Amino acid sequence: MMRRHLAVLLTLGLLPWTHVHAQQNTANTSFRVSARVNAVCDISASNLDFGVYSAQGASPLQGTTLLRATCTPNTSYQIGLNEGTSPGATVTQRKLASAAANVLNYQLYSDSARSTVWGNTPGSDTVTGTGTGLAQDHTVFGTIPAAQTVPSEEYVDTITVRIYY
Repeated sequence: MMRRHLAVLLTLGLLPWTHVHAQQNTANTSFRVSARVNAVCDISASNLDFGVYSAQGASPLQGTTLLRATCTPNTSYQIGLNEGTSPGATVTQRKLASAAANVLNYQLYSDSARSTVWGNTPGSDTVTGTGTGLAQDHTVFGTIPAAQTVPSEEYVDTITVRIYY
């Protein structure tokens, strides 16, 4: 009986020592995790409908539309408007054209006073902003000057909006 107790005690005494030597050795390393976020911008536009123009009107016909820029946070951008698709148009003298090739002059501005022509030359006549990650609205202010004598027709133009970032 004494032998059995001794064998049990010896076995129990060896268990912690056996356990210590049975542990696995470890080694550590690390690795870097990274990602790059590129600057991205998107631009959308609503149509500008001046409504009905009357050559007998003493006041210019005015209208507005919205451009919506969405850019990566802290991304600087500039929005430009080209001269349009009507023959002979320039950024400083835009033209609505009819199917019969008649034209109705108009202009697009970046300010509500309609004093700053909105063009397409970065750093000169574009509108600037800084991205927030959310959509930012920019108003386009349009004017058709009064007293233009033109035939009764529908006049249209297409403006290309470009965002530089």
